[in-house]
Amino acid sequence: MLAPRSRAGRTAPLSGPARTTVILLFGAWFIDYADRLVINLVLPEIGDEFDLSHSQQGLVVSVFFVAYAACQIPGGVLADRLGGRRMALWALAAWTVFTVLTGLAWSFGALLVMRVLFGLAQGVFPPAATKTLVERSQPQERMRANGLILSSNSLAAVFTPLAVAPLVAAFGWRSAYISVAALGVFVYTAMKLRLPAPLADRRGPQPATPKGHTDTKTLLKWGMLWRFAAMMFGYSLIIWGLSSWAPTYLHDERDLDLSSAGALMAIPALAAALATVLGGGLVDKLGGRHRRIVVPAMSVAALTLPVMAYASSIALFVALSTVAVFAAALCYMPIMAVPIRGLAAQHIGVASGILVFGGQLAGVLAPTVMGVIADVFSFQAAFAFLSLGAVLTGVMAWLTPQDTATFLASADVTVRTAAHATVPTTEKELS
Repeated sequence: MLAPRSRAGRTAPLSGPARTTVILLFGAWFIDYADRLVINLVLPEIGDEFDLSHSQQGLVVSVFFVAYAACQIPGGVLADRLGGRRMALWALAAWTVFTVLTGLAWSFGALLVMRVLFGLAQGVFPPAATKTLVERSQPQERMRANGLILSSNSLAAVFTPLAVAPLVAAFGWRSAYISVAALGVFVYTAMKLRLPAPLADRRGPQPATPKGHTDTKTLLKWGMLWRFAAMMFGYSLIIWGLSSWAPTYLHDERDLDLSSAGALMAIPALAAALATVLGGGLVDKLGGRHRRIVVPAMSVAALTLPVMAYASSIALFVALSTVAVFAAALCYMPIMAVPIRGLAAQHIGVASGILVFGGQLAGVLAPTVMGVIADVFSFQAAFAFLSLGAVLTGVMAWLTPQDTATFLASADVTVRTAAHATVPTTEKELS
């Protein structure tokens, strides 16, 4: 069903609880993503201090994603059992501590350990955050709300380089981690005090639905859900590949200082923020039919990335990377739309954990593989490699359902039995 519209023909505004939740989760996600981006911006300095090769620098990025990916599904289970708010707050507090400890690392080995712990703490946040939003929003407004929230990632990619580069130039790379941790304390306090109660709590008792190990096992066996995770893998291969190595490429191959490289990469990041919000609104209007957005957008990315890799000038590189990133980011919300709109809140933790797990596998793969390709071949070959992500996402868009009813019907008998309990509430809300 299409999103509800006002008398003027415009999409209805978000509900009060959803608006407040969007603001608070926007802040939490902004800090989350800024924390992750700092390593990409200070990697050249870390490499110089610890005398690291490109492959070792890629490992510093990738070990975070190994831990981050490993926590997605367990984090979803914990969010479903203990509550999204509780797990989101725990994650924010823990990763703030490990952000500080990352800035205190004294060796390559210590840095790897801190990055693993940092990844474990942040890894439980995405499913908890998604569950927190779903509990406080109606199905027809979820992707618009989630698009606004996750635009914080791209905006963090705009502002983090601009803030971190002069800070690092003045005080060194460690100061960046201490500064971001201070912002984490502020956001934690705001979330703890101001997050609205779940809508279910406001409406009173809801119909009982299956819970426990059975739901987790059946969701994990749901092959169609893993196809959506494969789409997220392809999308993330592009995003994390570019964000991990573009600043280093501009620094090492184009002889730009860190401040200039960060400022230039803010341009595609701003385009990504716009595309994320736009994609969320479009897919809500289309009732979750992601193929109409994903296939054409990823076709553009697949054609642009190889050309970008061999751009003859910095200006052309930035322009083409902006086109590629905008096209890829336009697909972010559509990839998540059918599962997030279709499943009830009590299943969102595990389901969203599976989706994000697919994306974070790309975070594990892209930095290290691209580092190896850059060492063995060239940065141009490393960037061209990212076209595989666009192709995979486009193919998976053709192999996944376009609406909630078809999505739930794709389950086998065991999974459908567990998922069926979510259908009456969801369909009632969508009607």
